[in-house]
Amino acid sequence: MLAKNALHEIKKSLDGLIGERVLLRANGGRRKTVERFGVLEETYPSVFVVKLDPPDGSFERVSYSYADVLTETVELMLCTEDGNTAKFAVEQ
Repeated sequence: MLAKNALHEIKKSLDGLIGERVLLRANGGRRKTVERFGVLEETYPSVFVVKLDPPDGSFERVSYSYADVLTETVELMLCTEDGNTAKFAVEQ
């Protein structure tokens, strides 16, 4: 029950950040870490979607589950206007 509430809190926190610029850090497998900038585009009941900045002129979207954030497989950092980042934290 506790995990279900935690996932709901993560979704609720991300709902308020739709349209915000984020730094996404995700496990890419085989000891690789993927780090890309993008915009939190949409939240759904089980997943959220980030529209990544285009490295070569094409747009790419990725989706992750809220459990990925809970288990820290995926980290989101909010980009502030002065170019700094602040780690995403669930509001209690």
